[in-house]
Amino acid sequence: MTLRDLLINKTNEWDLTLSEAQLEQFERYAAELSRWNERTNLTTITDPQEIGVRHFLDSLSLAHVWRSQPPASLADIGTGAGFPGLPLKLLWPEMRLLLVESVGKKTEFLSHMIDVLQLRDVEIRTSRAEELGRDPRYREQFAGVTARAVATLNVLAEYCLPLCQIGGVFVAPKSVAGEGEAQPAQRALQLLGGKLGQSIPVQLPGVEPRTLLVVHKMQPTPLQYPRRVGIPVKRPL
Repeated sequence: MTLRDLLINKTNEWDLTLSEAQLEQFERYAAELSRWNERTNLTTITDPQEIGVRHFLDSLSLAHVWRSQPPASLADIGTGAGFPGLPLKLLWPEMRLLLVESVGKKTEFLSHMIDVLQLRDVEIRTSRAEELGRDPRYREQFAGVTARAVATLNVLAEYCLPLCQIGGVFVAPKSVAGEGEAQPAQRALQLLGGKLGQSIPVQLPGVEPRTLLVVHKMQPTPLQYPRRVGIPVKRPL
């Protein structure tokens, strides 16, 4: 099955619509990812179909959270080669996107992709989430915040909730086993102004089941959070 067929079949199943132009953007994204990966370690997933499933569809599955009302703005923490933020931007072109990645070679690739795909309203920061979470230009400015495969939920919450506006959501894509992180993270979520909402199951072709843990931002995050760079993972809340 081609990348295009894979995307069409699954997004139709999810009641999402990709235009011809959007499908061409995904094909260009996959080609550039493979080309750059030959000289820069962006991802261990290089097979086109695997890119389609484990990167593109895994990212697009976050649309289950918002359905027909996409967020006006999204911050993607530890985005790597752009996942899940860039596929969601391709799906929702009007959304403002912040891509946060600490590795310069990866943000160089992201800048290249923004140019190649001719995207607007995308900001790329070579930075750490702890730094941006204390910056008034970014603190509590985003309707949606996400981070994929970065850390456990209680650590992710300290990275992400300070950037999330009240009434917004922080979404943590996890394996099914990751649901076990929810209960131990309750104290951290409460401290940071969040409340655990629904857990949304996701099934991808040929991949173990996934789940989306959705946290609602109920109150402002206290000013002492996030703590200094490195502290959230060394001393989790």
